[in-house]
Amino acid sequence: MAYNMKTHHCGELRKSDIAQSITLSGWVHRRRDHGGLIFIDLRDIGGITQLVFDPNVEQKSHKLAHQLRSEWVLQVKGTVIPRSEGMQNPKMKTGDIEIKVEHLEIFSQAKTPPFSICDEEEVREDLKLKYRYLDLRRGPLLHNLRMRHKVMLNVRNFLSDLSFYEVTTPILSKSTPEGARDYLVPSRIHPGTFYALPQSPQMFKQLLMIGGLNRYFQICSCFRDEDLRADRQPEFSQIDIEMSFDTIENLFAIIESLFQSIYSSCVDKTIQAPFKHLSYETCMESYGTDKPDLRIPIKLHRVNDIAQRSSFSVFLDQLKMGGCIKGMRVPQGADLSRKKIDEHTQFVSQFGVKGLAWMKFQNGKLNSSIVKFFDETLQKELINLFEMEENDLLFFVADQESRVNQALDQLRRHIAKERGLIKTEQDAFLWVTDFPLFVRGDNGELEACHHPFTCPHPEDMELLDSKPHQTRSLSYDLVLNGYEIASGSQRIHDSKIQEKIFSLLKLSKSEIKEKFGSFVEALEFGTPPHLGIALGLDRMLMILLDTENIKDVIAFPKTQKASDLMLDSPSDVDLSQLNELKIDIRNEGA
Repeated sequence: MAYNMKTHHCGELRKSDIAQSITLSGWVHRRRDHGGLIFIDLRDIGGITQLVFDPNVEQKSHKLAHQLRSEWVLQVKGTVIPRSEGMQNPKMKTGDIEIKVEHLEIFSQAKTPPFSICDEEEVREDLKLKYRYLDLRRGPLLHNLRMRHKVMLNVRNFLSDLSFYEVTTPILSKSTPEGARDYLVPSRIHPGTFYALPQSPQMFKQLLMIGGLNRYFQICSCFRDEDLRADRQPEFSQIDIEMSFDTIENLFAIIESLFQSIYSSCVDKTIQAPFKHLSYETCMESYGTDKPDLRIPIKLHRVNDIAQRSSFSVFLDQLKMGGCIKGMRVPQGADLSRKKIDEHTQFVSQFGVKGLAWMKFQNGKLNSSIVKFFDETLQKELINLFEMEENDLLFFVADQESRVNQALDQLRRHIAKERGLIKTEQDAFLWVTDFPLFVRGDNGELEACHHPFTCPHPEDMELLDSKPHQTRSLSYDLVLNGYEIASGSQRIHDSKIQEKIFSLLKLSKSEIKEKFGSFVEALEFGTPPHLGIALGLDRMLMILLDTENIKDVIAFPKTQKASDLMLDSPSDVDLSQLNELKIDIRNEGA
């Protein structure tokens, strides 16, 4: 294919192209002056090609080549020739050929970059973010963005073939309670009022179902003003899907087929479907989290009954206070030194628990300072419960259940990574179902576990009046390798049930009208049964590309403090702009 200012990308030419006249454009990657001959590695998005400037071929270009420095942008015209015998570079795709340059044009010169583009040296993250466009040139990030494009194109084609229609929903929206702070946008035309950037298109996609669209999707931008971490950004992308007159089983099958298509087309891997299913309750009991990494061969077991029959006062005291005791087996973990066990004890302390008890299984019996508090019968029960094998290690945590779960979940992940127990050759997909409909907030009141439009489980409808906190919902998450990559639910389509949920959340009629007015009214005009899911595109790509930082799959990400170092944003604005918006800035502490 012929390009506007080049006949080929760098990285495309091979032995079969020898003797061709070509034109290349790109950046100077490396320069080597061998006296008579000057060699330049030219780089573009396609790779690297070696250029050779010979004074016997074209003196003007050779003279210009003496001036070339790193990251200058140029165009060359010349002929593809074979490299001299013994000078081939098997590490380069173009390592068998080079370009005999016959004409050189310099498009632009470059200052010395703040870090090397051609070397794989470690660079501070703040420096890479400030000069993100230079970091992109180093290669891996460009590869990630190309993969992002492939995945998005695959998603669009796959869903379009199933009669899903892509619809763009508004970015300037209304502030609604969705679990995180909204980013607010002041209105100039209506002083004192604000738009909100959408945390998700939740109400819009449901309104599309009420409007009769039947099947919708969108690769949309979403915004949440929340504390950041390695797998979060303040603005992120999700694959939003909604469909009416359909079932959860069909939705699961569509999503599983979508992932099979993505893996096959984009990373040349085969994954098996259907995916495994576990209830929320089972996940919390066996793994301490609702997003377990099933590649780790470690489960948690509750030992309340065994502990109750022991004489170990630490365990007994926790049980009296309503706490629980759980343990986990570390395969072949008996080689852990006392110093290492103390380090793990320190590790779990950051999650609020006071200690970490342990037992080693060696020479056919349990050993530790606490074994004496468990008689032979109880020891056998522990060995059988955890399916102990020679040289295994048991860890126990005793505390309130939420802290026990968090500590052991984190310890499980930590030890698995440290000891190489994660089966990285496979990807572990998991549907987590039957989430609770409500959770208790800090004030003890009921709050929606997902959002207030989630349908209660039909088997638990009677519990709404008597035990609402025990009601399950028709919601579901998709977990991949310990990350939640998708979340969705069957929506409420009966306005009376929706009113009931609002009343349990203690929302007044004025609050309902203020927060959800048009949506609640729409429910009264004939709403089809509908359901949906949102897939986190960035997290998905993070896993596909085997990186642990979401910044690696986003072109221009923010820092952990939600700032853009490249554009120096957020920033002050002119006083005239604030005056137009009728906004006064209050000094901190005023």
